[in-house]
Amino acid sequence: MSEHKPASNEERRTLILTGASRGIGHATVKRFSSAGWRVITCSRHAFPEDCPWAAGPEDHIQVDLSNPEDTERAVAEMRGRLKDGKLHALVNNAGISPKGAGGERLDTLHSSKSLWRQVFEVNLFATIWLGRGLIEELSAARGAIVNVTSIAGSRVHPFAGAAYATSKAALAALTREMAADFGPLGVRVNAIAPGEIDTAILSPGTEKIVESIPLRRLGQPEEVAKAIYYLCTEQSSYVTGAELHINGGQHV
Repeated sequence: MSEHKPASNEERRTLILTGASRGIGHATVKRFSSAGWRVITCSRHAFPEDCPWAAGPEDHIQVDLSNPEDTERAVAEMRGRLKDGKLHALVNNAGISPKGAGGERLDTLHSSKSLWRQVFEVNLFATIWLGRGLIEELSAARGAIVNVTSIAGSRVHPFAGAAYATSKAALAALTREMAADFGPLGVRVNAIAPGEIDTAILSPGTEKIVESIPLRRLGQPEEVAKAIYYLCTEQSSYVTGAELHINGGQHV
């Protein structure tokens, strides 16, 4: 059952979400919107006309997070859209995991220098630029940051490439560092580490992994969105620096 929308005299909370164009991002938009939040979406693509949420292009920012200058431009645009100077949540969901020409996993022997730099800029460094660029607005709202890591950050994964996995491991460490630095400013920073989630980007052969997951099924994007919502609300008011595993027990 979704939460009621805030009454007119209540403060409407705002979420900025990167990587909003599919899967977990879509589910997160719907979860927060149903609770009455304003959601500012960010992705590499322009706002698609067939998107399921009503706010539309008025609350969408097109940004290439692999380009630090474009990320900086987007931060300025985000700040300009926060008319009350408050940001209640920032969810860093954007991530890239390049594959080889035939869709194969790219290991450390076959990942180019440019690929490593691109993956780390999107998956790791953009998180720093966004968090630092929006710190005043996050602090004013005593807000929360959620970074999306991965089960691939803690083990060699059969499909996730080396650059992706390493960037996600680094993002888990960055989450702890940010929690220590942002905490005194009233901002909580946590991470979620999804496992095999039923989205359009699943690799062939995932069904074999499912056989070894204790819950014996894929996760649903909505289940991840619920965890993100928890970490952005008062229900987790004394939780910071944590990484929440959402993988049906795959990590055990």
